[in-house]
Amino acid sequence: MKNYYGWMLVLGVAISAGAQQQQQQQQQKDKNPSEVWTVIRAGSLIDGKSDKPRINQVVIIRGSHIESIGDAATAKIPAGANVIDLSKATVLPGLIDSHTHIFLQGEDPAQGGYDANILNAPLAMRAARATVAAKRALEQGFTTLRDVETEGAGYGDVGIKQAIDQGYIPGPRLLVSTRAISTTGGYPLEGYAPELDMPKGVQIVDGPVEARKAAREQLDHGADWIKVYMTHRSWVGKKGELVSQPTLTVEELRAIVDETHGWGKKVACHAYSGIGLHRALDGGCDSIEHGLDLDDAAISQMLKQGTWYVPTISVYYTDWAAAETPGGQRDRLRASAHEVSFKKALKAGVKIVFGTDMGGIPWTEPIAQEFSRMVEFGMQPMDAIQSATSRAAVMLDMEGKIGVIAPGAFADVIAVSGDPLHDIKALENVQFVMKDGQVFKTSQN
Repeated sequence: MKNYYGWMLVLGVAISAGAQQQQQQQQQKDKNPSEVWTVIRAGSLIDGKSDKPRINQVVIIRGSHIESIGDAATAKIPAGANVIDLSKATVLPGLIDSHTHIFLQGEDPAQGGYDANILNAPLAMRAARATVAAKRALEQGFTTLRDVETEGAGYGDVGIKQAIDQGYIPGPRLLVSTRAISTTGGYPLEGYAPELDMPKGVQIVDGPVEARKAAREQLDHGADWIKVYMTHRSWVGKKGELVSQPTLTVEELRAIVDETHGWGKKVACHAYSGIGLHRALDGGCDSIEHGLDLDDAAISQMLKQGTWYVPTISVYYTDWAAAETPGGQRDRLRASAHEVSFKKALKAGVKIVFGTDMGGIPWTEPIAQEFSRMVEFGMQPMDAIQSATSRAAVMLDMEGKIGVIAPGAFADVIAVSGDPLHDIKALENVQFVMKDGQVFKTSQN
């Protein structure tokens, strides 16, 4: 019996020592994440920048960053590395969606639509739904989002970003625009009794002084970009053209751009067509969002100024009103004019970046559906992929850090079973997702 208790004591000490050693090793990894090595064997590698894929590559990752890329036949695997076999898959950089709204859910008009989202849903509920949207984006291979305003949820995007960065919730790397800016008469909520002081989905300004102050407030509270609405509603004009209501003046926009650029940051301008679109360019916007009806003068100015174009095509093919109604005629004209604009911009060499307006589209739908529209309208598959990888990274001032599989970049890596250069829809079924060296999704399907 003495021997039994003696052995139990020894065993207990051994188990305790083993557990302590494991704990120490984990603590060491936590303290020195750069010492964790991961190796990905890639059957086909699209690195986000090269014109052609490379075959049978090995990607060596140290901690949260990519250390090196090389041929599988000659690569030296670090001792003790975790090896991930994607030799039968196409491996790409994590994708970037440069126009999303995690605080929108594609609100159903039958359930009150946009207004109910602001009037009925508590902010905690909206934050919970935004958390789900962020997780869905990551699971679909989008490791970075530029989220362009919270639609009445204040600075909620800053909170979601912090929760992701601090590891409380899974999600993409977020670049946020907080509240966005428009003018009186330039944004919902609308149509209520004039005696009521209704909440708005954006921060309302009138005049250059208020415009500059709003930009300062949003930048001070964590905005990575400033989002400005240069047009509001649109309709079919007397000559069958697309007409869009202008909002900010050039002077108001210039105050915002001047302030934002002084902070080393950029301004994204929602602009459909006409006067508001040209004010956006004259005022110095860094990116035109949507750009439904780009005339030749606008395209020429975008080329001269180096303005980015984030077209968001797919969202304009959803929720069309009946064809015989004014709204239905507008919806169809927006889509047809947009197709022409995209093709003109592509042919002219305007810098085009992938963006979807997810949130305007329910988050249950595939984000990557936008690729099919871009390719359908004439963009080559590799060009479309680069618009959501290395090119987007340049616009976001993160060149070499995201959107590429290259030494020194963040280890944001995805994989699909098909070849997106032959079937772009393969990107709608991402089966492996790594962000910052951490695996968030893996599938054998």
